[in-house]
Amino acid sequence: MFKLFELVGSTVLRFIEESGKVTVFFFKILMWTFRPPLNFRNILRQTEEVGINSLPVVLIMAIFTGMVLALQSYTGFRRFNAEAFVGTVVALSMVRELGPVLSGLMVSGRVGAGMAAELGTMKVTEQIDALYTLATNPVKYLIVPRFLAALFVMPLLVVFSDIIGIAGGYLVSVKLLGTNPTIYTKRTWDYMELDDIYIGLFKAFIFGMIIAVISCYQGFYTSGGAEGVGKSTTRAVVFSSLVILVSNYFITALMF
Repeated sequence: MFKLFELVGSTVLRFIEESGKVTVFFFKILMWTFRPPLNFRNILRQTEEVGINSLPVVLIMAIFTGMVLALQSYTGFRRFNAEAFVGTVVALSMVRELGPVLSGLMVSGRVGAGMAAELGTMKVTEQIDALYTLATNPVKYLIVPRFLAALFVMPLLVVFSDIIGIAGGYLVSVKLLGTNPTIYTKRTWDYMELDDIYIGLFKAFIFGMIIAVISCYQGFYTSGGAEGVGKSTTRAVVFSSLVILVSNYFITALMF
């Protein structure tokens, strides 16, 4: 019994300690973000890595998500003679929830792992320590460009994800299931408001920040050689994904 309490207590203490370290790391990033100058070349390089290179994966995810959502919605709504509302469900689901969340999870798996692995390798090979000897702050030089790139590229990825997901739902509903295209399009836009789009973009902004901070933190504080790099990469993906899912609920609850 005492071992159980000890295990629970140590787990809670580790969680609180790690949360505090991540919070301090986040404020350190913010502090260096607003200190000139900005390395625009590095920011553009990270923007390409986070945004352009992630676009194919996000678009494939989005189109098949929209297609399967249309199929499932049509199957359910047909029982109530409400097939006309399939477009509404696909559009609202993609814009408010599935677009931001699934894009965040895909980017977390691809970009977050890459950030953690790259920074972790630099840490264990003492390249980050070498930056201090060159009077260069590693947070400013390595972390800030990744942070800014993830922050501003994620909403753009979600915009493309929403468009392609809605288009995928349209193709399945109209071309495969025979839904009237005029009614589908009208129902799609009749019940969608600007607030739905704003909520999805705000989520994407937050998710980009979560991915960058957690992944860079795991990589920046890697130890233990090659094995430590692997563990940091795994933790970056797992923790980023979990925090995205948990924060999604609270953002939705606050803005419902």
